[in-house]
Amino acid sequence: MSRDHVEGAAALTTAHDADAPFLELLARGAAAEAYDRPVLEARAEGGSGERIAALEHAKRVALRVRAELEGRRRREAELSALFETAHDLAGLRDLDAVLRAIVQRARSLLGTDVAYLSLNDPAEGDTYMRVTEGSVAARFQQLRLGMGEGLGGLVAQTARPYVTDDYFQDERFRHTNAIDSGVRDEGLVAILGVPLTLGPNVIGVLFAADRRARVFEREQIALLGSFAALAAAAIDTANLLTETRSALAGLEHANEIIRDRSAVIERASDVHDRLAELVLRGGGVHDVAAAVSQVLDKTVEFAETAAAGALEASRAEGRAVRHRDDWIAAVAAGEELFGALVLRGHPGLDPVDQRTLERAAMVTSLLLLARRSAAEAEQRVRGELLDDLLEARDRDPRLLRERAARLHADLDATHVVLAARLDTAAPDADQEAAARRRLWSAAFHLAATRQGLAAARDGGTVLLLPLEPGDTATELARRTAQHLGTAVHEAVTVGASAPIRDLTAGPHAVVAAYEEGRRCLDALGLLGRSGDGAAAEDFGFLGLLLAGDRDVGGFVDRTIGRVVAYDERRGTDLLRTLDAYFAAGMSPARTKDELHVHVNTVAQRLERVGRLLGDDWQSPARALEIHLALRLHRLAAPGR
Repeated sequence: MSRDHVEGAAALTTAHDADAPFLELLARGAAAEAYDRPVLEARAEGGSGERIAALEHAKRVALRVRAELEGRRRREAELSALFETAHDLAGLRDLDAVLRAIVQRARSLLGTDVAYLSLNDPAEGDTYMRVTEGSVAARFQQLRLGMGEGLGGLVAQTARPYVTDDYFQDERFRHTNAIDSGVRDEGLVAILGVPLTLGPNVIGVLFAADRRARVFEREQIALLGSFAALAAAAIDTANLLTETRSALAGLEHANEIIRDRSAVIERASDVHDRLAELVLRGGGVHDVAAAVSQVLDKTVEFAETAAAGALEASRAEGRAVRHRDDWIAAVAAGEELFGALVLRGHPGLDPVDQRTLERAAMVTSLLLLARRSAAEAEQRVRGELLDDLLEARDRDPRLLRERAARLHADLDATHVVLAARLDTAAPDADQEAAARRRLWSAAFHLAATRQGLAAARDGGTVLLLPLEPGDTATELARRTAQHLGTAVHEAVTVGASAPIRDLTAGPHAVVAAYEEGRRCLDALGLLGRSGDGAAAEDFGFLGLLLAGDRDVGGFVDRTIGRVVAYDERRGTDLLRTLDAYFAAGMSPARTKDELHVHVNTVAQRLERVGRLLGDDWQSPARALEIHLALRLHRLAAPGR
């Protein structure tokens, strides 16, 4: 066998051997920190550079696989509640039940006090209240709005969403006594209204309202707009079913046509059921496209880009648009365009299949928007809890623990506060803001996976992470700096506090820890250790200046604790000998005069000190710390 074959076989064997420990970790569902152990063990055993490189590569691959698995599990949990709504709507057949479900879900999704739906009356030329949820005023429930009157009439007339955070102070709307009286009876202040449209026609308005001032975010407006589009399609489906039933009752001779239409509608309903079931299992947008392909027996794909003209026309019209031999249905939420569902190679598409494609595009847009909204909502909740801890307010510890438990965080565990900052200067303000957003996003992801908290603060990011048994604040700071730096592709420096064993013990516990972490962060910057992580204990006696609680006992124990313990066990005088040795200018000859012992006795005692403290104990830096620790020990125990 040639040398190349031998070397190749050896490399393959090395790669297989490197994969094995990580496959076992994946099978066990081990924590991310455990994936460093095989590499560290190989280095400790003096493994070859080739084996260590193979282990590093296998570790990176395994961590990517682990992250993907965790991401899928998270997505399934985040989307299950929202797509239960889509599943319910797909199964409804009665128009009144559809409308009630739409209003209930709208109120639930946006968390408002009241939600209601009005439908246009073409005969009267106005819009009337059809269904309300959370309403208590009878006059409000019976309102009719002329086109252009009030916020709802303006939405119905212009087919555009409108929002006000204080209805009675908003002069954009035409106020009437009847409308204002009804709104005042209900006590509404902030109102958001979005049109229910079918193609170019507005069939009604979906509202969400609060009895207090509230600013509706752009994402919330887009979410309600997407839900209104799904609601309009559900109303259309219910109307089609009603028309079908009426035709069956009054037109016996049209039975065959009606049966065909019923079959078509059932197929559309089947599409909704399949999509809801798929998403509840954790599927993504490409899985949605695959399910529609199977139902229509045609090739449907999700694409982030498509023919610009056709895509814009589809978004504007809310319909699938033909482009050559393809059909394009925009996946959009309000003004935001996510991409398109593209049906390939069927220029003569059946109208019902076209409608099915359009509804699938609506579900896809709702899926994408829901994922983002769920992630942003969790980010805000985690950030708000940490902000409350950092602002040192007097809060009920029980309520803090309950809020943390809902985020899978345990405030009774030992935690470390970490202050993180980007050390690379951005060329302009926009790029700097973008870099900070990337850092915040990476910090939130790390906190969420470690059952911790994260928030943006003081131009950087602060994290509150649990400390695992056997771990140290220093190791956690260094791992965090490496993790965040890798995630944002820039140097991230992290300063850590000392471990906190009871976060709710006092209102200032987390505040003091954060200040300590920031002092360590500033010290790293002054020392030129950009991209590193450290805690106060890493700076020797300087750590006493950095630490928020001035842990003198901890410094003494870390520095000369072994000598103190040796004297206490053996009844020796090593501490006294060290005191005399430093007082005599580190001269054994003068030390023996101070202690009134033989110089050999001094040498033997100093040799014992060296075995306890390490061979470098007399180096200038170590000697300074030891001398300081001796003085602090003597001050703490003046009777000795």
